[in-house]
Amino acid sequence: MGVALGGAGALMQLLTRNALASPDTLAVNAGAYLSLTVVAVSGVTLSFVSGTAVAFIGGLIAAGVVVALSRGSSPVRLVLAGSVIAMGLSALTTVFLLFYSFETQSLVAWGSGSLGQIGMGGVLQLAVVVGAVLVAVFLTGHKLDVMHLGDDAASSLGVNVAVWRTTFVVLSVLLAASAVTVAGPIAFVGLCAPALTRIAARWVAELSHARSMFLMSMVVGVILVVGSDVILRAVIPGSDSVSIPTGIVTSIIGAIFLIVLAQGVKSGFDSDSLVTMKNGTKLGFDRPRVIIGASAIVLALCVGGAILVGDTVLFTGDVVNYLNNIAPPQVEIVLESRIPRVFVACLAGACLALAGVVLQGTTRNPLADPGVLGVSGGAGLGAVFALTVLHKSDFATLIVWAGLSALVVGLLLFGLAGRGGFDQARMVVTGIGIATATQALTTCLIVVSDPWNRTMAMTWLSGSTSGVTLAQVLPMVVCLVLGSAACMYVVRDLDVIQIDDSTPRILGVNVVQHRVILILIALILVTVTTVTIGVIAFVGLVAPHVARLIVGARHAVLLPLASLIGAVLVVCADALGRTIVAPGQIPAGLATAIIGCPYFLWLLVRMRKES
Repeated sequence: MGVALGGAGALMQLLTRNALASPDTLAVNAGAYLSLTVVAVSGVTLSFVSGTAVAFIGGLIAAGVVVALSRGSSPVRLVLAGSVIAMGLSALTTVFLLFYSFETQSLVAWGSGSLGQIGMGGVLQLAVVVGAVLVAVFLTGHKLDVMHLGDDAASSLGVNVAVWRTTFVVLSVLLAASAVTVAGPIAFVGLCAPALTRIAARWVAELSHARSMFLMSMVVGVILVVGSDVILRAVIPGSDSVSIPTGIVTSIIGAIFLIVLAQGVKSGFDSDSLVTMKNGTKLGFDRPRVIIGASAIVLALCVGGAILVGDTVLFTGDVVNYLNNIAPPQVEIVLESRIPRVFVACLAGACLALAGVVLQGTTRNPLADPGVLGVSGGAGLGAVFALTVLHKSDFATLIVWAGLSALVVGLLLFGLAGRGGFDQARMVVTGIGIATATQALTTCLIVVSDPWNRTMAMTWLSGSTSGVTLAQVLPMVVCLVLGSAACMYVVRDLDVIQIDDSTPRILGVNVVQHRVILILIALILVTVTTVTIGVIAFVGLVAPHVARLIVGARHAVLLPLASLIGAVLVVCADALGRTIVAPGQIPAGLATAIIGCPYFLWLLVRMRKES
C-alpha cells in the first residue's frame, strides 16, 4: 500500500510540478472508491484485476475532470478543484453506503483505508502491478526529468509531451487504483511521501531526479503506512484498534502536511477577483423589498410543501385537522416527527447562510464557507467529544464543547490564513485540511466508543435532521435573531470592509475589532447548527452568492435575502432526501454537498477567467 500510494503521489507531483498534487487532492481515490461502491451495490463480486480496472476508470475520469477545470491555474487552485470534486464524490459514495448498507457493509471500514481486511492474495497481486510500474518508470524516468523543465523545453529536446504525460498519468492512476482496490483509500500517503522525499533532497541531491524521487517516495510511503498502523495500535491497544481504519491516522498526518504546504503557495487571486460580490439585477437594486418579500413567500411555500411530502404524503386538510386536534393517530405521528425537522432545517439554512455572508464579507473571500473551512467540522468534533468521552448529552454541554472546538479551529484557520493578508484560495485549502482532520477525529471517536455504529458517524458527518425536536428550535431561534440583529447593526461597516484594507481605515472603521466580533458571531451560528443537525457544507457558500447575483453586495439587503435562500436550500434538500428514496432518507448535508460542489467549481472557473 505504501509503495503504491507513495509512487503514485511522486508521479503526480512530477507531472504537474505541483507539491500539493496527490491521489487525494486530485480526486483519484474518491473516484476509484465511488466506482467500486457502485459496482458493489449491483451485487457483482470483482476479482483484483476487474476491481482494479473499475477503480482505474473511476480515478482516471475524476483526475481528468480536475485537470480540465484547473488547466493553467496556480497549484492551489488545482488542489481546490480536486478537493471539492472529492467532497462531491464522497457525498455520492456515502449515499450508496447508507441506502445499500447490506450490500456495502464490508466497504465502510474499507472506505477509510483498512489494513485489517487484506489477504495475502491481494498483496501478491498488488505487488505484480507495483513491480510492472516500477520497471516502466525506471526505463522511462529520464523523460520525466526532461518534462520537469517545462513543456516547451521538453518539446525542443524531442520529447512528445502529450504522449508521455498521458503515459505517466495512466501509470500513476493505475498505482492508486490498485491500492484502493486492495485496502480502500488510505488518505494522504501520496501527498506526504513525496513531500518528505523533497525535504530530504535538500541534503541528498540525487533525490531530486525523477527515478530516485519515485523510488524514495515508495520507501517513505511504506514507513508512513506501517508507522501509522503501529501508532494506532500503540495509542488504542487491544481489539479496539482493529476496528479503526489505518486511513484515519494517515488522514490526520496528511491534513497537517496539506496545511503546512498550503502556507507557502500563493493562489493568484487578487481583490478584484471577488466578482460575485459585484453582481446584482436591476430589480434587485430598485426593488430589494419586493425580492425579499417574494423570497419569504417562496420559503413559506417550501416549508408547507416539506411538511406534506415524505415517506407518507399528506394533504393540507390533514394539517388543518392536526391543528384542530381531530387528526387520525397516524397523521399525528407523522406530523409530530416531520414539523420539527422542517423548522430546524429552515433555521439551520438561515444560520449557515448568515455565517457565510459574514465570513465572505469580513475576509473578502468568495470561496469561504463554514463547512469547507472546517468550522462546522470543528464544532462537530467538540460535540462528539462531549457525547462519547464525557458521556454528556445535555444541550448546554454540547454547545460549550462544540463552541470551544469551533473557536480553536477558527483561531487556527484565521491565524494561518491571515498571515500576509487573507489569500483566498490558501485559506480554503487550509480549511480543507482542518476539515479533513476534524472528520477523521470525529469518526475515530465514534468508532472507538461504539465500533458497531459506524452509520452514526456517517449520519452525523452528513448532516441529518432526523430525530430533532421542537425543544431544539429555541436555541437556534435565539442565536439567529441576536446574530442577525448584530450584523444588521454594522451593515455599513461590512460594506466598507469588503472593499479593501485601506478604505475602512480612511473612514475610521476598526477592521480588526469588527472582524473578531463578526467571526465570533459566525462561529456561534455554525456551532448551534452543528450541535443540532450535524455537519452541513456549502450552504454558507451557495446562499450568499445567489443573493449577490440578485441584489448585489449591499449587506442591508444581502443578509436577510441570503438567510431566506439558505433556509429554502436546506428545507428543499431535507424534503427531497425524505421523498425521492422513501422510506429511506438522504441526509440534508449530502444533498447540499451534491448541489454545492458543482457551484463551487463553477465559481472557481469564473474567478480564474476574471483574474
